[in-house]
Amino acid sequence: MSATATRPETSYLLRKLHSLSGIVPVGAFLAEHFWSNSSVLVSGPKYDETSQGLQTIPFRLFVEWAFIFLPILFHGGYGIYIWLRGESNVTQYPWMKNWLYTFQRYTGLVAFVYIGWHVYTQRWLTHGMSTYSEVAQQMRNPWAFGFMVVGVVATSFHLGVGIWNFLCKWGLAATVRAQRAAGQLGAVVGIVFSFVGILIVVSFRYNWHPFASYLTQK
Repeated sequence: MSATATRPETSYLLRKLHSLSGIVPVGAFLAEHFWSNSSVLVSGPKYDETSQGLQTIPFRLFVEWAFIFLPILFHGGYGIYIWLRGESNVTQYPWMKNWLYTFQRYTGLVAFVYIGWHVYTQRWLTHGMSTYSEVAQQMRNPWAFGFMVVGVVATSFHLGVGIWNFLCKWGLAATVRAQRAAGQLGAVVGIVFSFVGILIVVSFRYNWHPFASYLTQK
């Protein structure tokens, strides 16, 4: 079989893998990351306790590279490749799917930069030992705070659109009704993740812990 004959099949498989990697493990990691970081809504010490637990898991370096760093690099890198080669016709044909296509590409680019910055400042610079006080200090910088908010929203909505795209591409939402439901699910995920993410960032910046009352409960 010629190289030109196998190229479309390879591209198809890579796009399928790219779509899947956006849900598992990247999307799953994002959900876990938001969940664990939401401990700051209880208190600073609770965040440090949760962070310490994650920092001391066995085979941490292997887990990070196998299930976080490499999948993110593949998903982000191949996503940028698709973005650069794609052509949006949203101005000529402003249909919903075209808008979602364009929206997903731009939020993905922002999310990739944001995640890279976040990993560099909170993982590499701190040698994986980030604490509440360090993150709170960073969030006192208005530029860092603003970038964090933009990054959280872009990442959340990229995941939401990605869920809709994944369900459609993999044939799990084949009918018009199912695709509409998939789109609604993606919108809910994007809104909920954005809301929770912004709450977390605000908690760090303003030393605000709305669930501090949990500490007094038996």
